[in-house]
Amino acid sequence: MKASALEFRFRFLIHAMIFVVGFTAPWNFALHYDTIRTWQLLAATLARHKWQSFSDATIAVLMAGIFFATAAALLRTWAAAYLSSSVVQNAGLRGDAVVAAGPYRYLRNPLYVGIFLHTLALSLLMPPTGAVFCIVAVGVFQLRLIGAEEDFLTKQQGESYPAYRAKVPSILPALRARVPTSEVRPRWLQAVAGEIYMWGVAGSFAILGWRYNGQLVTQGVLVSLGVSLVVRAFLPKK
Repeated sequence: MKASALEFRFRFLIHAMIFVVGFTAPWNFALHYDTIRTWQLLAATLARHKWQSFSDATIAVLMAGIFFATAAALLRTWAAAYLSSSVVQNAGLRGDAVVAAGPYRYLRNPLYVGIFLHTLALSLLMPPTGAVFCIVAVGVFQLRLIGAEEDFLTKQQGESYPAYRAKVPSILPALRARVPTSEVRPRWLQAVAGEIYMWGVAGSFAILGWRYNGQLVTQGVLVSLGVSLVVRAFLPKK
């Protein structure tokens, strides 16, 4: 269950296509489903079961969105600081040595886990059927990417990566560091710049979300994407 080299090369485009389909949910038009957002549906469900009032439930779901978006930004920035923007954004598979520093001492795939947390946040802005599609599609694609990357690293690094793999979990982080830290100097400024989209989405939820307008938050997401494309054009390529 691993992605092909072509899938890995175009992974950002594939993620974008999945998100677009999730937001548009084109089958809703054919099936005449309501265009309610997942945020509203979850709040209404909580209220209908009398767990919370609709107002409190709306805030609770928003807080979940802020948590997922912020956690994704933090985790990906922490991970990217110990690699580099060129490695994170590279179209090909790379990895000359095991990086056992930062989050990589607790789990092997923090960047992919960050993407999935980000997906959970974005899904709140999608129609319910689009959200289900997006979460499942991104989850499966992430597992395929992990399979391809770990197979490559095993072949590339010989015994060092299997030894690291045996100690550090893949996607569920350990509570304590499983390996000694590598002597890798984090590049925080470059990492924040490289993950500016993630921080923009977290900010959109945290600031615009209190208007309780999913369309406004979605516009913030799109602006964040545009800003990130500009910023990435100036990041180091090597």
